[in-house]
Amino acid sequence: MRHFLTLLRNEVWRLLISPSTYIAGFLFLLVMGFLFQWMLRIYTSDPQDETPSVLFFRIFFIPVFFMVPLLTMRSVAEERRSGTIETLLTTPVTIAEIVLSKFAASYLYYCSLWLITASFHIIFFAYAQRDTIIDPYPLIGGYAYIFLSGTLFLSLGIFASSLTKSQLVAGILGFTLVFGFIVIGSNIEDLSVLTGEQSLWVRQFSDHTDALQHMSDFSSGIIDTRAIVLYLSAALTFLFLSVLAIEYRDGTT
Repeated sequence: MRHFLTLLRNEVWRLLISPSTYIAGFLFLLVMGFLFQWMLRIYTSDPQDETPSVLFFRIFFIPVFFMVPLLTMRSVAEERRSGTIETLLTTPVTIAEIVLSKFAASYLYYCSLWLITASFHIIFFAYAQRDTIIDPYPLIGGYAYIFLSGTLFLSLGIFASSLTKSQLVAGILGFTLVFGFIVIGSNIEDLSVLTGEQSLWVRQFSDHTDALQHMSDFSSGIIDTRAIVLYLSAALTFLFLSVLAIEYRDGTT
């Protein structure tokens, strides 16, 4: 992995000069700003038992749906379309280093955008009149889940990009994979038609893959190690599959 840092610097630079990077960042901050303002209005007109921070994190999936495809759709697909992937593979670097550098660059930008949203809470806490709503633990748990789940979501996007040379197809496929995990994974029990004893494993599987419940737990201070294992192991699996996809499609050419 001695070439990893060199590749990472190159990928970060490519992100910084890519229009889709700034589109993703602008849309993300715009959407999150409006959502935070909307939640504050609800909180003002109809006080809730939970703090605005908890409500804020419970709708985390809305920007993730478009943010992940925009950050990852170019990663491998553009390299393959332009033909630079073959040139890159002739250099003394491994496919694993290429995939990890693209993932790490996207992940750093992903985390940095979410960290900017911390300013929303800082401003809110600075002007809040009630000290009782200033609770840092939902913030810590919420951002911990954001960073944890981001490993899986971005690995899904990298995997989608490794399967095609079209950015559009990669973006659509990445959106589908992220949407499937968050929405279908969180409602798999409701979608199941199994009954009786067979439904027990469905409920157990749903508990393990329920991203919305995971966020609720983390933002409430409940850290479930099963969720940590799920996201990290799934992220490593899809990064490994990305390596295999590149090896199969480009390594033999």
